[in-house]
Amino acid sequence: MSESNINHQNLVEKDRALIHSHHFPPNHHNPLIVETAERVWLHTTDGRKILDCMAASLSVNIGYGNKELPEAAYAQMRRMPYTTNLSGTANIPAITLADKLSGYAYPNLRATFFTSGGSEANDTAFKTARYYWQRKGRRDKIKIISRLGGYHGCTVAATSATGMEKAWRMFGPLLPGFVHIPSPNTYRFEGDINEDETVGHAAARALEETITREGPETVAAFIAEPVQGAGGLIVPPDDYFPAVRSICDRYEVLFIADEAVTGFGRTGEMFALNRWGVAPDILTFAKGVTSGYIPLAGIQISDAIHHAIESAPEDEYWAHGFTYAGHATACAVALKNIEIIEREELLVNALRMGNRLRKGLESLLEFSCLDNVRGLGLLCGVEFVKDRATREPDPELAMKVYHGCLERGMRSRPLGNTMAFAPSLIINKEEVDQIIGTLGAVLDSMQM
Repeated sequence: MSESNINHQNLVEKDRALIHSHHFPPNHHNPLIVETAERVWLHTTDGRKILDCMAASLSVNIGYGNKELPEAAYAQMRRMPYTTNLSGTANIPAITLADKLSGYAYPNLRATFFTSGGSEANDTAFKTARYYWQRKGRRDKIKIISRLGGYHGCTVAATSATGMEKAWRMFGPLLPGFVHIPSPNTYRFEGDINEDETVGHAAARALEETITREGPETVAAFIAEPVQGAGGLIVPPDDYFPAVRSICDRYEVLFIADEAVTGFGRTGEMFALNRWGVAPDILTFAKGVTSGYIPLAGIQISDAIHHAIESAPEDEYWAHGFTYAGHATACAVALKNIEIIEREELLVNALRMGNRLRKGLESLLEFSCLDNVRGLGLLCGVEFVKDRATREPDPELAMKVYHGCLERGMRSRPLGNTMAFAPSLIINKEEVDQIIGTLGAVLDSMQM
């Protein structure tokens, strides 16, 4: 047995002391232990080279092995790695990054609060929405509406907003004040649809009907991912978000955009709602802001919400924060990461390679088990079905194909019956073609 294999086996044994995210032991008996990585490739301790089609957890937008980000981190750590960002103190990278982000995602969002991760960011958004209405004297506006299939994090509040039972089944009950509505899934819409009504308008109508049923005076905010990530890469129809924005304005409900996945270039737009000409009242971001090189996330808020915070009397101040909010090193890395995204024109590459990936997936529709190829930029998915006519999902087959691809050196991610593909934004056409070729070879070997 080689030294590397001995090392690998030792690591597998020691790994038993580590509880992993979404821990399920049967899925973890032979884990991928990644030792090194470059571009879109992972190198494991048992000698495998694997094409990572998921950019880790849809985070590593600029690819693995970039040298500029660790250099930025090291330079900042040498100067000052961290100091509290509690009111009355500040640091230069946090100030510089907030200034860079002012109006960056959407023109109406000019103030930023930093967190360490997306769950913290969404919790912050919920608290801030409630705080805003409290400051306006409307203390009953506390409810949060979210969508079935939406994923918003793993804290108690973020879990309560998440519209997937598996996320909260063993941690319940959900917090009161969270309400779920159907998502605009054009392939599997779960709501009622009227004659001559589009899925987009039907899903938006579900929001309006829920607001009126719950009482507009009780609803603080609506939260949605522009493209649902963990819920199956659901791309909304073009008429959905403009209708949502209009409804939120009509009933004085804040619109929270969860762009943890879609932010910083993933869809070919720097932020996804720009595709539909819509701006939220609160934006949450994470993952791509540092390309996963160091934890950082945050929220941006509208001028009205910012004014409510800035003008508060002492007994109503915004009593919220985290130890590592505005972490100097993380903010320094984020600044360099955004510079690289802009300089290397990665949004353009995300569009080009995303189109190539989507067309490649469509070419595999010759296999009858596949259906409903969809995506925006480098955020693509295809469904495995038992029958195209009935659209009966086949998650077991999706899992078999996932393992088949992994054996051939490619890591994707099964989301129920959907196979997700979201590689780093630096991927080239040869690597995209390898994704398609590997998936096709697996399906062919299964005689699908």
